[in-house]
Amino acid sequence: MLNDLSSPLTLLETRRSGKPRDMVAPGPSAEETERMLRIATRVPDHGKLAPWRFVIIEDRDAFADLLARAYAAERPDAGKLEIKANDEFARQAPLLIVAISRPVAESRIPLREQRLSIGAAIFNLELAAIALGYVAGWLTGWAAYSPLVLEALGGTEGEEIAGFLFVGSPSKDLEERPRPELADVVSRWPAG
Repeated sequence: MLNDLSSPLTLLETRRSGKPRDMVAPGPSAEETERMLRIATRVPDHGKLAPWRFVIIEDRDAFADLLARAYAAERPDAGKLEIKANDEFARQAPLLIVAISRPVAESRIPLREQRLSIGAAIFNLELAAIALGYVAGWLTGWAAYSPLVLEALGGTEGEEIAGFLFVGSPSKDLEERPRPELADVVSRWPAG
């Protein structure tokens, strides 16, 4: 059972990523998915550029075939275990959304800020899934860097796959991971 997420601060204090391989049905409904995507767009976006877009993977068999073809073309010496891992990757969790960064190069807004916006959008998407009672996991892997996968998903020049967000129900309790001590990641300026 997930923690009580009735408070926004509780959600933020207890947020954990789920492992996509451990996600089962049910996943979000079409209405919940649309709500999650609307929430994803409510992020800082200097210049109102929407330098991101999302692709919902509807046909997992076709996606698995795409990954197999792209992997074979890019890594012809791949072993059976790698091929199997790609097939499993394509079929994990009830919902799979690909987040694509599409920076506007001709904008006066620095590309760095635009790339930060896609990270915020993916995180909002993940938080929305968790707030709805699901688990989510944001992965990359070789497919996020594959020009063949990007092209098949409608990618154009200058776009990049920022990640794959898997969403579903947990098949087991989520594990907490070590978090940094604040003293290790926070400083004050001027020091003194």
